[in-house]
Amino acid sequence: MAKKRRPQTKAAGPRASAGAADADYPVVGAREPCPCGSGRRYKACHGRAAVQAVTELVQRPFEGLPGEGDWVALRELVPAATVELHLKDGLPEGVPSLTLATVLPMAWPALRRDNGAVLLGLQNDTASGDISRDLADTLQRALTAEPGTPVAASRGAAEGPRLQDLLDPAAPFTPVVHEGFEFWLEDADAASGEVAASLERANAAAIPTVRLSGVTAAYWCRTPEKNHLRWVMTHPEEKLLDALARLHAAGASSLGEGTRLVGSFRAHGLTVPVWDLPTTVGAEDVEKPAAAFAERLAEALASEAPLTAEERRARGGLTNRQVTLS
Repeated sequence: MAKKRRPQTKAAGPRASAGAADADYPVVGAREPCPCGSGRRYKACHGRAAVQAVTELVQRPFEGLPGEGDWVALRELVPAATVELHLKDGLPEGVPSLTLATVLPMAWPALRRDNGAVLLGLQNDTASGDISRDLADTLQRALTAEPGTPVAASRGAAEGPRLQDLLDPAAPFTPVVHEGFEFWLEDADAASGEVAASLERANAAAIPTVRLSGVTAAYWCRTPEKNHLRWVMTHPEEKLLDALARLHAAGASSLGEGTRLVGSFRAHGLTVPVWDLPTTVGAEDVEKPAAAFAERLAEALASEAPLTAEERRARGGLTNRQVTLS
């Protein structure tokens, strides 16, 4: 895979010091010679800040944003969805709309449409340990990009703003889940040739997904063998696992006949309980059971009693079936 490169700056000489701006040099492997010509490895020269940033992982990068659970779901679980975003200071002139998208064509980090509208991709690799800061950098560059152009990947400044600094905290965050990726194009019906073929391939790979309307950040999906409900919860992990264990031990953790709480994911600092559902159970069938479960969970979360032996065994089983996504 070709290395991602930053624009060269003529003012930077071949023997520029390590104190020069990192943005003046290409990004190379940590053990490769630094492009500045110092003779040192990149990680010990102009890559020092980058290496440090990679190791400083922000555990909950979307904390403080409206819809934190949905941000995590769209980043890790949902194939095709969009959300209208709102900036604190409003959209700049010439940008009629700003839309978050799970993924964009060619895995572009962002795209400025011909009409000036901006699409920001969420499911992309990021350069540092803070997804929010990297996305904010991409967003800022997209807002000033030439209409009709994609925005390339880049490593943002370590002191740059985060999404929490740019987005309006009072604005709604309401994901719209799509059956396919027609939102990539301004006129999907007019697609032809390779564009139409690419869109067809992407749509064929998308798992049918529906966001429940009665609870927050819960997503039903259909797979060939069974259906699932994956529910991103923002409660503190240890307290949530205790509550789930209480319900599981009491036989109150299912969402109805034939359903089963099978474990959970861990993603961006949040816990995502997962239920197996029969193939006959659709998204609309779990709306009421999910709402009822939310009430049972609230009661279990409020309990301060020590876990019983049976509840501890249930907790251990849930913990053993936990898979970390990020």
